[in-house]
Amino acid sequence: MKVLVINAGSSSLKYQLIDMSDESVVAKGICDRIGIKGSYLKFKREGADEIVITRDMGSHADAIQIMLDALVDNELGVLAGMDEIYAVGHRFVHSGEDFKSSVVVTPEVMEICKGNAELAPLHVPANIMGVEACRKVMPNTPMVLVFDTAFHSSMPDYAFLYALPYQAYTDWKVRRYGFHGTSHKCVSEEAAKFLGKDLNQLKLVTCHLGNGSSVTAVDRGVSVDTSMGFTPLEGLPMGTRCGDIDPALIEFLMQKSGLGVSEVLGYLNKKSGVLGVSGISSDFRDLCSAADEGNTRAKLALDLFSYRVKKYIGSYIAAMDGCDAIVFTAGIGENTWQVRERVANSLTFFGVDFDSDANRNAVRGTVFELTKPGSKVRVIIIPTNEELVIARETLELVS
Repeated sequence: MKVLVINAGSSSLKYQLIDMSDESVVAKGICDRIGIKGSYLKFKREGADEIVITRDMGSHADAIQIMLDALVDNELGVLAGMDEIYAVGHRFVHSGEDFKSSVVVTPEVMEICKGNAELAPLHVPANIMGVEACRKVMPNTPMVLVFDTAFHSSMPDYAFLYALPYQAYTDWKVRRYGFHGTSHKCVSEEAAKFLGKDLNQLKLVTCHLGNGSSVTAVDRGVSVDTSMGFTPLEGLPMGTRCGDIDPALIEFLMQKSGLGVSEVLGYLNKKSGVLGVSGISSDFRDLCSAADEGNTRAKLALDLFSYRVKKYIGSYIAAMDGCDAIVFTAGIGENTWQVRERVANSLTFFGVDFDSDANRNAVRGTVFELTKPGSKVRVIIIPTNEELVIARETLELVS
């Protein structure tokens, strides 16, 4: 059985075709610049070089049709026909409070999702376009929505509520939702396998560190707290996002800069984070190189980011009253040893016996332990695979 996984953005659509018999990726790629001049399809099948196909894509439906044509192409393709696609799983950013787990797509489900679009106006409309385009092109293929927020629906009310008048929650759904849930769920399950224990017996802190970053407290398999909030702006400083700030700063920045509300939000979302601190880049590879060359602001950005990650880890260990393992994942967590060392090398009070040599020599793309034998709390790198989680949940629901 083959499951097609779709991740739709406003002008792009990433895809993977996964054979669920052995969970191998048969083909993957991206449709980019949808609705923009110069649109193209990147297509890579297993064991072959990536191919770039330039095509006009006026809509997401056009993009999906071109992608499907490539999958069944006599020369390039990997499918004999469209009926080989058993189901489609869609990454969907926001579930509001309506869905606590993945759901099969129905007209009623889509109406609820449209009602939640105001909670993530940059992402949900694009997600909806991807689903509707797929349904148009593949009307008889079952489809599933897998939500980024659903894993965090288990948070207790005292963790997800803001200290605002309660009516802000009841009337406008103002609360902390959390994101990256599919990734946090994925690496939690893989950590349990690596440790040889039941997930229901473990307390984990999972660190999804990429251009967007979040830390989650996973207590016996469920999320009990996470760093992102009502939007992905809250929490850690990130590539270009500021993370936690004093909310009164917004008015102050508007007065000083003369910017309007939307412009200040752009300032906080796109010009801040490690880019704003360093003045160089949002890419941690650039920051590490510049810091090695003596750039003090690049070093400051690395120190600031790592310090905030460490603070969240410590607070979540306190929230769970213990921790069995800390997991690093995503682009920075998996590949940037300098950040891991800054974060984990000074957690000895919690029982972390960090192995700096192992950290610097970690094998990229593998599950790798960074603590010495006998460490009370273990530190592990676990590559995330959100697409596989989406495919698994899709197969389970439609079967």
